[in-house]
Amino acid sequence: MPLRRFACPLLLSMAVFIATDVQAGEIWVTNEKDDTVSVIDADTLEVIETYETGERPRGITFSKDFSRLYICASDSDTVQVMDPNTGRILHDLPSGEDPEQFVLHPDDRHLYIANEDDAITTVVDTETRQVVAQIDVGIEPEGMAVSPDGKIAITTSETTNMAHWIDTDTKELFANTLVDSRPRHAEFVKDGTQMWVSSEIGGTITVFDVATQAEIAKISFEVDGVHPDRVQPVGFEFTNGDTHAFVALGPSNHVAVVNAETFEVEEYILVGRRVWHMAFNADRSRLFTTNGVSGDVTVIDVASRTPEKSIKVGRFPWGAAFRPKPE
Repeated sequence: MPLRRFACPLLLSMAVFIATDVQAGEIWVTNEKDDTVSVIDADTLEVIETYETGERPRGITFSKDFSRLYICASDSDTVQVMDPNTGRILHDLPSGEDPEQFVLHPDDRHLYIANEDDAITTVVDTETRQVVAQIDVGIEPEGMAVSPDGKIAITTSETTNMAHWIDTDTKELFANTLVDSRPRHAEFVKDGTQMWVSSEIGGTITVFDVATQAEIAKISFEVDGVHPDRVQPVGFEFTNGDTHAFVALGPSNHVAVVNAETFEVEEYILVGRRVWHMAFNADRSRLFTTNGVSGDVTVIDVASRTPEKSIKVGRFPWGAAFRPKPE
């Protein structure tokens, strides 16, 4: 008689729970014209909450334990700290004028903030709520990144067309590297060996070797049927293992899929109007893009590279951040 295998109901339910738990989470989106943040359930793909913020919220990020949400309220000239469980603003942090983007240091304590109007990067201690440094950079700083080991911070300046390399111990610049016109966003790969910068008007991404600050690649984009002037790379995110980068191409209304090893564009995905920034869900199986002009978020299935759904949020969604679903 052949051996028969029986599935244990408990094990099956545990497997379903684990699979669901990996997916569970929320995508938080800043709406810069509504002065709100929208909260999207990453499973049901529905907006479940909307909270008021300061004026013109743009950059957004969570603390390591997801107990605090930091929001760049640009026209309020402050960084707001929100309790994401209640939507209540706990307090404001000093930020310098017109904070646009920021990055939280791996120490989970220091925020590096780009101050667009002042040509400085402000470093704020989130525990003491004090400014600990202000670093002169180029004109109209915007993008911010920090290396995985926390030793290097990057500020991109839109008018100077540079990436500025900051030693986080000394709080001083140690290098300036040219990129193409109007750099917007910067990211390190997870092992810290490369740093990528998007240039909105230049229409490129420049890839640097972190050890030498030398340029090792330049990625260009060309979308069929779209005028080159409308192909404007802004935000981008890396997939698991840094094998690919998904790049928001602004008013071209497309996201590019870039092979991060060959630096070749493999595909373009049509999304909403003026795609700006993006965030992955927990296991990076879905990507959520903020589409400013159409006032929505496109959900992309990463495996098939196809859009699943468009989710209406507030006016001019700008930034996005992921949070695991609270227990």
